[in-house]
Amino acid sequence: MAGHRWGRLDLLWRVLAAVGSGLAQLLALPPFGLWWLGPLSAALLAFAVAGTRMRRAAWIGALAGGTLMVPLVHWQDIFGVDVWLAIAGAETVYFLPMAMGVALVMRLPGWPLWTAALWVAQEAVRARWPLGGFPWGKLAFAQPDTPFVGYAALGSSALVSFAVALTGGLLLWSVLRAAHALPVARGTAPDAPPARTGWIGAAAGLAACAVIVAGGSLAPAIGRPAVDDTVTVGMVQGNVPNVGQMSILGERMQVLNNHADGVHELAAAVREGEYPSPDMVLLPENATDIDPFRDPVAREVIDAAAADAGVPLLWGMSRFNDDGTRYVSSVVWDPETGPGELYDKRYLVPFGEYVPYRDFFTRFVDRLQQVSSDAVPGTEPGALDVAGTTLAVGICFDVAFDPPVRESVAAGGQVIVIPTNNANYNFTGQSDQQLAITQLRAVEHGRPAVVVSTSGVSAVVDPDGSVVYRSPEGEPDIHVAELDAMDGTTVATRLGAAPEAALSALGLAAVAAALVIGRRRA
Repeated sequence: MAGHRWGRLDLLWRVLAAVGSGLAQLLALPPFGLWWLGPLSAALLAFAVAGTRMRRAAWIGALAGGTLMVPLVHWQDIFGVDVWLAIAGAETVYFLPMAMGVALVMRLPGWPLWTAALWVAQEAVRARWPLGGFPWGKLAFAQPDTPFVGYAALGSSALVSFAVALTGGLLLWSVLRAAHALPVARGTAPDAPPARTGWIGAAAGLAACAVIVAGGSLAPAIGRPAVDDTVTVGMVQGNVPNVGQMSILGERMQVLNNHADGVHELAAAVREGEYPSPDMVLLPENATDIDPFRDPVAREVIDAAAADAGVPLLWGMSRFNDDGTRYVSSVVWDPETGPGELYDKRYLVPFGEYVPYRDFFTRFVDRLQQVSSDAVPGTEPGALDVAGTTLAVGICFDVAFDPPVRESVAAGGQVIVIPTNNANYNFTGQSDQQLAITQLRAVEHGRPAVVVSTSGVSAVVDPDGSVVYRSPEGEPDIHVAELDAMDGTTVATRLGAAPEAALSALGLAAVAAALVIGRRRA
C-alpha cells in the first residue's frame, strides 16, 4: 500500500472516503442501527490514508472524526451549541494520530491486523482522558445484537472494536487484491502480482471475514455463566415535567412524587393480578433530587411507597454533603428497615453533574452556574444485595466505561441494573445509544440487564444482547420482568482490561516498527 496513488482525482477520492468513513460509523450507531456499516467505516478510513504523508493523513483523520462526532453528540446542544461543538471537536482530535498511525502501519505486511489494533488504542485513550474520558461512538457500540458483539464475552468492547475494524481491513484487502488481478489494473501496474495470486488473496480475505463473523456468534458459549436462580423485578419510569429541557432538574418534588406514584400504581396492579409479585422494585437515577436523609417529607414519601410495595426498592437519589457537594446514588430502601446498602456513581458527566475548574470556567460561561452543586464520584463497585439477589449496578454514564459494570459483576453481581436519567436528551437518539451500550454489557458479562429511566428508554435485555422489553419515551411506565440471576463470570470479566492493553500495545508496536523500517529505507 505504500506510495499508492488514485490517479488525478487522488485527493477527491481520499476526501470522499474520509467523509464516508465518518458517515458509515454514524449510521451504524443508534438510532440508525445500520450495524453492517461499521466495518465499512474502518475500511474507508484505511483507503483514505493509504500511501499518503503524515500531514495529509492527520487532516483526513480529522475530517472522518468530525463527520462522525459532530452529529453523533448533537444532543449536547441542550447545554448550548458551544458546548456541543467543543465536545465534538475534542472527540475529533483523537482521530488525527490514529489516522497517521494507520497510514504508517499500512506500509507493513499484514496491515489489517495493525490498523484494527490502532482503532482499539484510539478508543482506549479516548475513554480515559481528559476528565475521565468520553468513549461515545466506539466501533463496538454499533454492534449491540450482531455477531460481532459476541466477542465482548471474551475481551469486552475492545475485542468487539478490533473484530469490526479487522473485518473492514480485510474487506479492503480483498478489494485491492481483486482490483490488482483485473487485466486493466495489471496493464497499468507492471509490478502487480500475478492474477491468480490476486484472486487467491481476495478469496482468503473474504474467508477470514466469514471466520470472524462466525467466531463472534460462537464466542459467548466459551465460559458462559450458569443460571443460579430467577428473580422478578418491578420497574418504574415515573416521567418528569418538560422532557428535553434543562429545567427538569428544578421540578424536584414533582419528580419524586411521579416516581412514588409509579410504585403505588405498580403495587395496585400486582394486587389486582395484572403483574406477578416482584421481589424488588427498581427506580431510576434522580428519582428524587431531594435528599431523603435530610428532608423528612421526602423520606416519608419513599417510606410510604416502600410500605405499599412490600418489597425492597432501589431508589436513585442525590445525597448531599455538609460542604454542598453531593453523591449521585442508588439506595436499597427496605419497607421495614428503611435505607440500607448503596452505590455512588463513579463516572460523572463533566459540566453536567460537576464543573471542573469551576472558578475558571464559570467566568466565561454563565449558564454553568445552573450546575449549582458539584457531584463527587464514588469509589466502590455497585454490588448490592437486594432480596437475596446481588445486583451489579452502574448509574447512567457509568455504563459507557468498562470498569464499573465489570467490577460490580466480579464482586458478585448476578443481574446488571442501569438506573439512568436521560430526560434532557429524550427524542435525540441518546437514549438509544446508551441502550446499545447496555446490550453490549449484557453479552460481555453473560447476564440480563435492566435499564430503568426517569422518562425512557427503560428496557430489559437478555444475556445475548436482545431487547425483550422497551418503554416509550416521555411517558410514565411500569413493568415487571422475570430474569435469570447468573452465577460465574465470563472470560471478559476475568481478563478485565488485559485484552484492551494487549491490542493497544500491538498497534503502537506496529507504528514503531513502521517508523524504524521507514528510516532504514530512507
